[in-house]
Amino acid sequence: METASETKLLGTAPIGRLVMKYAVPSVISLLVNALYNIVDQIFIGQGVGYLGNAATNVIFPLTVIVIAFSLLVGDGAAAYLSLKLGEGRKDQAQRGVGNAVTLLVIFGAAFLLLGIFFLEPLAHLFGATENSLPYALGYGRIIILGFPFVVIGTGLNSCIRAEGSPKVAMISMIAGAVVNTILDPVFIFACGWGVEGAALATILGQVLTFLISALYLRKPKVLQVSRRDMKLSFRTAKTVMGYGVSSFITQIAITVSILVSNNMIVQYGAASVYGPDIPLAAFGIVMKVYQILLAFMIGFGIGAQPIVGFNYGARNFLRVKKAYLLAVLCATAVAAVGFVMFQFFPQGIINLFGSEDALYNEFAQKSFRIFLMLCILAGFQTVTGIFFQSIGKPVKAAVVTLSRQILVLVPATLILPIFIGLDGVLWAGPVADAISFLIALVLA
Repeated sequence: METASETKLLGTAPIGRLVMKYAVPSVISLLVNALYNIVDQIFIGQGVGYLGNAATNVIFPLTVIVIAFSLLVGDGAAAYLSLKLGEGRKDQAQRGVGNAVTLLVIFGAAFLLLGIFFLEPLAHLFGATENSLPYALGYGRIIILGFPFVVIGTGLNSCIRAEGSPKVAMISMIAGAVVNTILDPVFIFACGWGVEGAALATILGQVLTFLISALYLRKPKVLQVSRRDMKLSFRTAKTVMGYGVSSFITQIAITVSILVSNNMIVQYGAASVYGPDIPLAAFGIVMKVYQILLAFMIGFGIGAQPIVGFNYGARNFLRVKKAYLLAVLCATAVAAVGFVMFQFFPQGIINLFGSEDALYNEFAQKSFRIFLMLCILAGFQTVTGIFFQSIGKPVKAAVVTLSRQILVLVPATLILPIFIGLDGVLWAGPVADAISFLIALVLA
């Protein structure tokens, strides 16, 4: 068996090498996941226009909710797996992964049904305007068909990384993204299918990711998950999802903040020179690009997770601290690069999503520069939330995660526009980044 050799490395190998071993595939996997939406936006912007991009911004929160439940189970099972292997309890680790597989199947089916029956009211809830609604429904009706594959594929990816095969997780995500990237221009431009073509390309990529991840479970590196392990145990399922609550809250909080931001942008944009559709489309691009930066920051946090979880379970606290601090350093360095790009080169980013009029470019530039003004602080806060999740402290993890997206950002988004109009939605970003950084610093 390879169990001993795999777990021994987590407790003995150099921290820097271990963090990179797990972080690089994690970053690439998350980056590829973020690029699904980015690639769609780029080709839709070029082939359909900003109303098409506004439509994907409307459907995006629904996709984030789906991923939230996937990570609730997947990241929770990954943390549970690492802790139990660190404690030398392989049978419990296998039971946790088996329960996770069953939960992922249940959630995937539930979200498919939810999308089929409630897509239009959800589109209205997430800020669809009269002009963008037809595009949103066309895009969404196809995207929901991929929800079961997204839930299961993303959740299994987390387990595969923690099980000691981050490269397999990375390959499954890259393969899906490559398919999406190749098929997007074919379906949008050659076939003339517009937003529906982009959605179809997306779900075909998601199906491939799911197939690679599912096939890996037949011959995993360390664990042998049986049908008995897949029989739901309330205690095991509760513990697994408890460990994944930070990742879940991160995604749900993003959904709530997008919901509030979209509706405030439409409301105050209608009273501005920009109108409702330009701010909705432009702000959506800012949020999607920010997801790329978050992919790096979360990836370093998740990359440190198996090392932190195993050594915390083995009570080797010095290695826990080293792994945590290295992940914080790497995430902050990436955030600094993002800060420079958003402040000094926003138009270059905007041009990727299509050439629009002067008002559109003006608001998009302003959105990047103001909303992401203090993104350099986000690396510390993001990694700290994952750190608390990795050592089995979901309450602290939830507090750190909630602090930015819910406790500060949402109230600021609701209050600031009362005084400064549409720009208030943008200024809510740096206010939330500053306060959530201080909360994470105190808890850490």
